[in-house]
Amino acid sequence: MAGIYIHIPFCKQRCTYCDFYTQVAPQLIPDLVEALIKEMHLRKEYLSNEIVETIYFGGGTPSLLTKNQFASIFDAIFSLFQVSTHPEITFEANPDDLNIDFFNNITSLPFNRISIGIQSFDDLSLKSLNRRHDGKQATEAVKNAQSFGYKNISIDLIYGLPNQTIENWLEQLKMAFELNVQHISIYGLTYETGTRLYKQRERGEINVVNDEEMINMYQIMLKAMNENGFEAYEISNFALAGFRSQHNSSYWKLKTYLGLGPSAHSFKDTVRQWNISSTKKYIQAINAQENCFESENLSVNDRYNDYIMISLRTCEGINTKFIQDNFGEKYYSFCMSNALKYIDSKKLMLRKNRLELSLEGIHISNLIISDLMII
Repeated sequence: MAGIYIHIPFCKQRCTYCDFYTQVAPQLIPDLVEALIKEMHLRKEYLSNEIVETIYFGGGTPSLLTKNQFASIFDAIFSLFQVSTHPEITFEANPDDLNIDFFNNITSLPFNRISIGIQSFDDLSLKSLNRRHDGKQATEAVKNAQSFGYKNISIDLIYGLPNQTIENWLEQLKMAFELNVQHISIYGLTYETGTRLYKQRERGEINVVNDEEMINMYQIMLKAMNENGFEAYEISNFALAGFRSQHNSSYWKLKTYLGLGPSAHSFKDTVRQWNISSTKKYIQAINAQENCFESENLSVNDRYNDYIMISLRTCEGINTKFIQDNFGEKYYSFCMSNALKYIDSKKLMLRKNRLELSLEGIHISNLIISDLMII
């Protein structure tokens, strides 16, 4: 079983916190769509006839594509790959794109899941992040999707925004739950080097939420999720029963996936690949029928580290028997000996051959993961 990820690296404007590969270059969209289809033809053997269970359009802003552009991509996918009878097919969208006209145009397309980048319902916060929607548009986007029959809707929120208070965060959560969506992804704000937000912080132009308040906001969010029936199946992802993201879960389970488009990543067996992070160079390489990616063969250490990094973030945690069976006694002993201090301090819990983060452990998860990895 496999997945396909399609990267649409275009935005109408760049958010202050974003360090993903995106650009404001809508004139390149038609050429990119053609290149995506050509890349599928060039790499159609990559999945080795595995059944495609999930298709995910990420970005950037996939909702900038037209119906015909989406349709051309789907035609290629369904003709070149073996797609399951009921695949999960997701597209990411900005709220201001999701108006009635947009949904009228895409109703014939096979999308059955939407991930909406709301980030906040607070107009001042949205403006400071250089988002191109307001709180009203965020709410309307979800309601429009629901009115067109979408029953698997995810929204993104960010906590720890400059000047954000506990009261404001509680209000954001309340508004999110009132929308009756099935999935919520929540991320603590990070200041990535080189972003506009990072430079604003360095110049002292914004009020940064301190670490203690960030922890408090996360704990408040966990309690609210539990009270509203949302399962914490990964540190940043919460779903009602039956609505986990199948596509993202396949990453965490180290399943095969093919990444298409500039900067997209692929994974198969013990090989990781990543496409060039330049739309123009990507298009040129594809048109010349040349490889547009680099790759690396993962060592045993790499694969062990990947498993630690990915699995400990999930509710299933690290399966210590899996480590023993797949990596050997050396790796099992290393993992358990390094985990012991966190078990003793109740940052990790050991249950039936599984190491799981406790509530206290979640807040230092990066430290724990680092200590369990082999450098």
